[in-house]
Amino acid sequence: EALRIGLVNRLSADGARAGALALARLIAERSPQAIRFGKGAFYAQSEKPLAEAYELASAVMVENMLAEDAKEGVSAFLEKRAPTWAE
Repeated sequence: EALRIGLVNRLSADGARAGALALARLIAERSPQAIRFGKGAFYAQSEKPLAEAYELASAVMVENMLAEDAKEGVSAFLEKRAPTWAE
C-alpha cells in the first residue's frame, strides 16, 4: 500500500531491514564530501522559492565537481579501481 500511494519508492524482496542495510552500505561507499554537499543543498533549498532553489543546486553541483573527491571518483572510474575518498 505504501508503494501504491507514493510513501516509498521501492520495496525490498528481503524485507525492510535488509533493504535499509543495503542502502546504507551503498551510501557508505560514496564520497562523504559529496553526501555532505547534497544534504546541505537539500535542506537549504527546501525553504527557498523554486528559482532560488535551482540556483543554489547549480552552485552546489559546481562546487562538488571541483572538489578533490570528484577528481578521485573520475580517476578511479577510468582506472577501474575503487576510489579512495579524502575523508
